[in-house]
Amino acid sequence: MDRQFIVAAAQMGPIAKEEPRRSCVARLIAMLREAHSRGAKLVVFPELALTTFFPRWMIEDPEELAAWFETEIPGPATQPLFAAAADLGVGFYLGYAERIEEDGQARHFNTSILVGPDGKILGKYRKVHLPGHDAAQPGRAFQHLEKRYFEPGNLGFPVFEGFGGRIGMMICNDRRWPEAYRVMGLQGVDLIALGYNTPIEHTGHGDIDGLTQFHNHLSMQAGAYQNATWIVGTAKCGREEGSMMVGQSAIIAPSGEIIAMAATLEDEVITARVDLDMGTRYRETIFDFARHREPGSYNLIVNRKGAGDPI
Repeated sequence: MDRQFIVAAAQMGPIAKEEPRRSCVARLIAMLREAHSRGAKLVVFPELALTTFFPRWMIEDPEELAAWFETEIPGPATQPLFAAAADLGVGFYLGYAERIEEDGQARHFNTSILVGPDGKILGKYRKVHLPGHDAAQPGRAFQHLEKRYFEPGNLGFPVFEGFGGRIGMMICNDRRWPEAYRVMGLQGVDLIALGYNTPIEHTGHGDIDGLTQFHNHLSMQAGAYQNATWIVGTAKCGREEGSMMVGQSAIIAPSGEIIAMAATLEDEVITARVDLDMGTRYRETIFDFARHREPGSYNLIVNRKGAGDPI
């Protein structure tokens, strides 16, 4: 099977609070068509690609909050995207807010799906590493309340067969945590699709926030190299409802090199040809896990959650 194909990162500019789903979906379809015209077989859209980044606000009205979540995918608003993908024979990754009913209780996740070129869902991922707070923080111009509105993902870090290889998924803050990459690396992942919405001022500390763009690429490049995988990182970016979010959508090789990067803070499609066998070469040499890893020395990683005393 051919393990070379063209992949696209379909970056989105701001989504206004009042922008309806159908408008967001129309933007996604336009970029899907542009990516197809360049020969792309897989298009990676951002995190929360159907709505504005609503965790920036304290929302206390349950009905108002519920309106930001999808209860079915595909649903009436998103079905045209699935139909366009099937018509073009192009797969995609899509991030959205998911609401499910389980044992009579509503559950909420920050979710992404991987869709094959036939328009059918190949796999689902729910964001594990939720940033921010579970209650409003005083003095902040914009809140970051993912811990209030979402549960940590309960599906782990699976990989899925498709596009000639093994495809994994992450969402935004997951990219900062090396464990996320390594769990997929240990499953032989060939490509990780990663959508994000990252505010520039996300910590409130200028010395950290001033490095947001540097840290964005640093984490993805390190994860790609250390786990011998391609990464397609796609932003929702620009000044959205007053909050400035980083762009820099990028396609990164298993060497850690950035192969393509977005140049704007608007809707923009970037493409690159990926060779999944490039990762295989790294896994057979520098990062031959079976030959070089020593799991017995890493027990602290899973036995301790927070930093503590030396052992």
